[in-house]
Amino acid sequence: MRTSYLEKFNFIFKNDLSGFKADFTSTTIGVPICTSLCLLFGWVWLHVLETPEPHITVHYRLGVWAICISCVMNVCIEPFYLVAQAFLFVKLRVLIETVSVSVRTVAFTCLVLWKPSAAVVAFSVAQILSQICYAFAYCSYFHRYIEQRKTNPQSPDDFPFKSLRDFLPKQVAGQSWTDWKLCILTWSFLKQGILKQVLTEGERYVMTLFTVLTFYEQGVYDVVNNLGSLAARFLFRPIEESAYFYFSQIIARDKDIAEQNQYQMREAALVLEQLIRTVIGLGVLAVCFGQGYSQTVLFLYGGSSLADSIAVLLLQAHCFAVLLLAVNGTTEAYALATMDPSQLDRYNHIMAVLSVGFLLISWLLATLFGSVGFIIANCCNMAARIYHSIQFIQKRYESTRHRPLSRIMPGKLFLTSASLSMVVSLISEYAYYETSKLMHLAVGGVLLAVTLAAWAYDEASLVTSGYRRFRRSSSIKVD
Repeated sequence: MRTSYLEKFNFIFKNDLSGFKADFTSTTIGVPICTSLCLLFGWVWLHVLETPEPHITVHYRLGVWAICISCVMNVCIEPFYLVAQAFLFVKLRVLIETVSVSVRTVAFTCLVLWKPSAAVVAFSVAQILSQICYAFAYCSYFHRYIEQRKTNPQSPDDFPFKSLRDFLPKQVAGQSWTDWKLCILTWSFLKQGILKQVLTEGERYVMTLFTVLTFYEQGVYDVVNNLGSLAARFLFRPIEESAYFYFSQIIARDKDIAEQNQYQMREAALVLEQLIRTVIGLGVLAVCFGQGYSQTVLFLYGGSSLADSIAVLLLQAHCFAVLLLAVNGTTEAYALATMDPSQLDRYNHIMAVLSVGFLLISWLLATLFGSVGFIIANCCNMAARIYHSIQFIQKRYESTRHRPLSRIMPGKLFLTSASLSMVVSLISEYAYYETSKLMHLAVGGVLLAVTLAAWAYDEASLVTSGYRRFRRSSSIKVD
């Protein structure tokens, strides 16, 4: 029998319903707050901070205001995104985000090819156009979805939105305009978001405010950071989001592990162990193959001018940050999904201290080592956050017989294969990069296949279990 949307909603958010309400409530005041902040910081960016020379970029003012406008548009459409998340419109979200990114990329590419001297204008137009498509897609989908449910008498009455107006802020009958408990919770989420923003993008603020790098060095760093972040954006982030939802629905925040369903707790501990071991394996692959193929990737992306610069060293160093980022995402997802309110407040205080420390370390290391210092600072930041999450997990399970952190390291055969692949790939780069890049890539393909085979051998039980679940889900869809 088909599960109703309301049952899905209650199932997913049975432990985090207050968090969803706080997120939805925050969108009510989010638009005026976002608009005010965009006006303030847009003025600061244009009149207080250093601006590029006219011969480097023109239309800088247009680019700044385009970002501000797109931010406000994104906040306006946030309720639709939250509803899609809550009612498991996973394919919708993936499709809309894919279309939005594709529109931005295609529009920017076409405009730059048409007029290369107006790159900032092309960026601004592409940014606004992608946000318009993003908003139009959500509004049109939910409008059509609601109308179809109205015309179909067999549709269950379990979707609370009857028109697009229901997505707008309004007073609920019998309730006051302001729910102070949700306001306090929203304020907690806001502080947490600001702290995580500083920890995630802190080096950019240091670059902008203290000008420790030239605009050329900032551009090279951004290119490397964007390339290195592809794994986090398309691989680790979905894993982190899925892990957060899973642990939040399985584990109650306000109860000890020993007081909850032990079968579910054993399953959750096993899932946490397997997730951490899997992302560590992916991070090890990034580190080992990133050393011998960073220059090749940069050559394919930006040509010899980029491949023969400091970008190679930056990308090689960034591979270590990818490993730490993978582990931090999973461990922090578990911690945030299972912390009680007092632990969340304490976590916010720790993040505040880490934010200040991260900004100081970023400035110091960037002054000493240049752009590489920002990557080293990021690694220190991730290591500190991983340490805090691991301490929380160990304390959470110390009164039980579950030990999810006891077997998180990948198998010896996989680690040996990855290490040998790194050595061989560096030798291949020295021998073939200048003469035959295709041969160098072929060697990497063989090494990757051997390393993945070693991982599959070490993780035979995990691979078998995953294959069985995939077959089971496929058969259910066919039925």
